[in-house]
Amino acid sequence: MIPQYLIDFDLNEIPVIDTDVIVIGSGIAGLFTAIKASEDRRVTVITKKSLMESNTRYAQGGIAAVISDEDSPASHREDTLMAGAGLCSSDSVNILVNEGPRGVEELITLGTAFDLENGELALTKEGAHSHRRILHANGDATGYEIVRALSEQVAGHANIDIWNDHFVIDLITEDNECLGALVQRPDGQRVFLRGNATILCSGGSGQLYRYTTNPEVATGDGVAIAYRAGALIRDIEFIQFHPTSLCYPGAPRFLISEAVRGEGAILRNIHGERFMERYHELLELAPRDIVARAIVSEMEATKSSVVYLDITHEDSDTIKQRFPTIYETCISYGLDMTSDWIPVAPAAHYMMGGVQTDQHGETSVTRLFACGEVSSTGVHGANRLASNSLSEAIVFGRRIVERIRGLEPLTKSGADIACRENRQDPVMQPIVERRLKLQKVMVRQVGLRRSKEGLMKGLEELKRQLPIFGAALHTREQLEFANMLTCALLLAESALAREESRGGHYREDFPERDDARWRRHILRHRDKGMLEEISDDV
Repeated sequence: MIPQYLIDFDLNEIPVIDTDVIVIGSGIAGLFTAIKASEDRRVTVITKKSLMESNTRYAQGGIAAVISDEDSPASHREDTLMAGAGLCSSDSVNILVNEGPRGVEELITLGTAFDLENGELALTKEGAHSHRRILHANGDATGYEIVRALSEQVAGHANIDIWNDHFVIDLITEDNECLGALVQRPDGQRVFLRGNATILCSGGSGQLYRYTTNPEVATGDGVAIAYRAGALIRDIEFIQFHPTSLCYPGAPRFLISEAVRGEGAILRNIHGERFMERYHELLELAPRDIVARAIVSEMEATKSSVVYLDITHEDSDTIKQRFPTIYETCISYGLDMTSDWIPVAPAAHYMMGGVQTDQHGETSVTRLFACGEVSSTGVHGANRLASNSLSEAIVFGRRIVERIRGLEPLTKSGADIACRENRQDPVMQPIVERRLKLQKVMVRQVGLRRSKEGLMKGLEELKRQLPIFGAALHTREQLEFANMLTCALLLAESALAREESRGGHYREDFPERDDARWRRHILRHRDKGMLEEISDDV
């Protein structure tokens, strides 16, 4: 159904460029890993837009790590496991909570300027965290500050080559070993970039949905190319919908950080009623999946398209200082968060599952690694704890580099690898129309609430697009859509198979969590199909 390669090619006829380490993506995972690897390796960073364009750039809340003496790794571990709803890897979570503080120190060494309070690192609290352990920068521009600092390090490094505006079409493999990547240059030329190790750091898949907090580059490319290369994909059905994205005429679905609720904001329905007490004892600071579904329930009950986030009871100067980006964005659309309730609604935000890795980031394909949102390390389980994503990227990025340093040199050239499917049919329907249709199907049938009937209908509509894999694809937009379709099919099929509700996966026809049957992971493999794996969460 889904081929190993998206295009026809013969590596004997394509230019070959050699490097030591290939890094695909330029968010925190890609940049940090590239910096660490470049200490003793030549590194090529490939980004389909630019170094500064990634999900990380738009991360507002911060990065979670145990810094305060009042906090502990044991407490961070407990919070992470609770949010993960029985599907976290205990070992991976232990690694995260114990190695996270060291990662923060490295970010500071590399130039990241986190906010200070009385000369010490300022810490805030977010949903489902039991302590204040979220470091932030410039109030609510943490991601931007991290990417700024890391980009400056990468741009000036003699051992790092940066390929902006390049698109990775597929990974080249032989005998389940990754030899490198087939890359399309801005002018359409295709090259084979060969490397001793290839690291996927390509981010998430928010663009599968019509309403998302993710930038346009988040099209699930890494999951799709890894799946085609024969890597295992795990927990792809778990999508986190952020409860509070700005929902206002003329404005994009701009993220209103969880930290706003962490600093005292409350949710109200259109009648002005605070409602979270009817849904969870943690109120506005309940896990994201619970808050998001509560908002949808209130919207349905009141026949409204929004609820409101109210922080007007807090000091106005404090709000402006703590959330300057959110404040300025809202003001630009005529909303003053110090005096107005902000209209919000859930939007696709984060992909909990991804390419399965071990504790050093290696996938089921030798020499292929994954880091950041594209990966499934086992840290997030069925529902990511707020601000754990940035921590995960630096912790496992360092571990990947440690593993790479022990790899033997690549001996295969890949020279005789070719794909000859004789693809000729042009893509007739405009890609922009195909993409919009896919996004609408995902919102309506594979979104925040799911059912067998809806998922089957969604799959039927998605499968009508399968002929794209038999067509000759040339543009980035065409290749990107093929990746989106791959991810959408995997997601919908896995969601249909999981007959329970857990974390970021909610089935209206199976509303209860079923540990007896479903405390396990769904794995997807291009040749072996759908597999299951028992969770090691405790």
